Amino acid sequence: MKILFTVGGYPIHLFGLTIALGIMAGYYVMLKETGRKGLDTERTSNLAFYVVAAALIGARVLYIVAFNPAYYLRNPLHIIMIQQGGLSIQGALIAGVLFAYWYIKRHHLPFWKTADAFAPAIILGQAIGRVGCDVFGVPMEENWFWGVQVRGQLLHPAQIYEALLNFLLFFLLWQKRKNTTYDGQLFVLYMAGFSVNRMLVEFFRANPRVIGSFSIAHVFSLLMMTATLMVGNWLQKKELKAEMVPGNGRNDAVALPVMEWKMAGVVLAAMVISVIFYYLIHSL
Repeated sequence: MKILFTVGGYPIHLFGLTIALGIMAGYYVMLKETGRKGLDTERTSNLAFYVVAAALIGARVLYIVAFNPAYYLRNPLHIIMIQQGGLSIQGALIAGVLFAYWYIKRHHLPFWKTADAFAPAIILGQAIGRVGCDVFGVPMEENWFWGVQVRGQLLHPAQIYEALLNFLLFFLLWQKRKNTTYDGQLFVLYMAGFSVNRMLVEFFRANPRVIGSFSIAHVFSLLMMTATLMVGNWLQKKELKAEMVPGNGRNDAVALPVMEWKMAGVVLAAMVISVIFYYLIHSL
């Protein structure tokens, strides 16, 4: 991993810094959304902290099991050396969702309403964090100007591809957050949208292939997207059935989507700054 500087002899890695910035930005957005939805901000703040820890563990475990189990069986002490890289975002999502489900049920929070409040925050954190990732893409077949020179090869900047797609998904969720038709819709859109983003970017990465050009990460993304869409279909049908019962319809009016130009400008600025920072840091 790229080291930016040291503090008291301890190295500060680029990826660690962008992950920390992503967590802080996501936490701010989560507080705004939980407050708007009238949720218990103390409970949701605790949930955010624990979910980050659970996601980190899940990301490491899935990477070890799915990508290189033989190496870690031979070198068990390397399992905890996450500073050397090796995290799976799919593992992070699975572990985070499972822990969140347990925590939310334990503390009697509305699960899908809480999930909707977290969805924009999660994808924003992923967008910022991905900028510092040190996993580049495959070599470019043509000398495109946006390629990155790494050890004498011109590679696809897969990190910035995914970061930009995630910023766009964040804005789409932010636009949609006041225009949902059932609780859980925003989280469903996040999971499905991110799965699509990851599947697209995966074509430019060098993960182990299972069928033709499709990697193991493609398989996980496809499974997650399929499961998410099935859950979304179930939630939508459940909402329709509830609305058919007198007095059980949604009380909150669905607002018409209005373009939030201020947020559009913020997201565009974040994308431009991320691109400039990415190429600047990798030119040093």
